[in-house]
Amino acid sequence: MELADRYGIPHSQLMGAGDGRWTALDRAKALAYTAFVRQVCDGCGTRPQEWDEQAGGDRFAYIAATHRCPGCELIAAEQEQVPDGADGRGVRIGLTPRTE
Repeated sequence: MELADRYGIPHSQLMGAGDGRWTALDRAKALAYTAFVRQVCDGCGTRPQEWDEQAGGDRFAYIAATHRCPGCELIAAEQEQVPDGADGRGVRIGLTPRTE
């Protein structure tokens, strides 16, 4: 479903069975996938159900792991350069490949 969503095509077409038209099943799958994706936490990538033991989840299914990303480190350093008190609303730091 992730690929079908990314390319905006029906799941049946991705699987080689469809002719490109959206069937009722394709629409239902797309809506279910969208609902599933919206439940994922932006910070850690898990869903609430994964932690809820009453919903079959396991509070101890994950362990914390440290990961250092040089790109995120550079973004954080640049973010520190935005002056305090300046109107920083809407300021977003991103990475652009160097062209040389």
